[in-house]
Amino acid sequence: MKALVYDGGLRVVEAPMPAPAPGEALVRVLSAGICNTDLEICRGYMGFTGVLGHEFVGVVEQAADGSLIGKRVVGEINCVCHRCDWCRMEMPHHCAARTVLGISGRPGAFAEYVALPEENLHVVPGNIRDDVAVFAEPLAAAFRIPEQVSVSPGERVIVLGDGKLGQLCAQVLALSTKNVLCVGRHQWKLDLLSLRGVQGQLSDAPLEPGADLVVEATGRTGGLARALELVRPEGTVVLKTTVAETEPLDTSIPVINEVRLVGSRCGPFRPALEALARGAVEVRPMVTEAYDLREGVHAMTRAGAPGVMKVLLRM
Repeated sequence: MKALVYDGGLRVVEAPMPAPAPGEALVRVLSAGICNTDLEICRGYMGFTGVLGHEFVGVVEQAADGSLIGKRVVGEINCVCHRCDWCRMEMPHHCAARTVLGISGRPGAFAEYVALPEENLHVVPGNIRDDVAVFAEPLAAAFRIPEQVSVSPGERVIVLGDGKLGQLCAQVLALSTKNVLCVGRHQWKLDLLSLRGVQGQLSDAPLEPGADLVVEATGRTGGLARALELVRPEGTVVLKTTVAETEPLDTSIPVINEVRLVGSRCGPFRPALEALARGAVEVRPMVTEAYDLREGVHAMTRAGAPGVMKVLLRM
């Protein structure tokens, strides 16, 4: 099968077909989305080499559970042991022995086929198109925020970052409070959110501090320091950015202001799929380009280019 791999450089290669382990399904990938994590891996994040990709939609071709065969699915990316302390404490996303699709220890979805545990798969409602379904994984990550932080109507929320994840976080939080402001560097991206009734502001404009909640989703170093400037005393900062480069932190600010720092990663797929099915979150305007897998190297280059938002790969 064809696959896009990173091994110090990017290449489209002929790779062996996945051999599903007991309890795993073989999925024929239909489409996959390139995200910032994929780009950061190529800069050294996580030290991963192999088949990239973790946002996908596909069709199950082999599974012990016959009801899955032929179904269109998306998949959770953490593959867990069910035996370690964290799994027994019902925190499987933090499994000590986990592999992570296309990120750590497991070949990813930028390939014609991928293997995942059957328990990780979620059937996609029929009214969700493929180019929408690929957003299920990052949208689930956005829905992790209301799982971790209570957001009340009227609370003031600032989302730093107008990229893909920032847009999804802003839309999800706008379901809880109408007082959401997305701050970014690109007016055209902020305009996409305005179509959904979410306010936007350019990052170089004056910004009033004192937000109840600040979500840091810039995908860049420096975002945390900015978030700490904007959150109120005893407020909350949710951290979504993962980059290869390390960032210094002045711990005096969160200590003096008693700010709650919350790391936030993967989230629940069910509300993400429900939101996509009923149109509560809009993702299609974010798709700017799509390429066949054989053009994967060029697609990755385009995904990091100015003026480009979401790039999809078709298998």
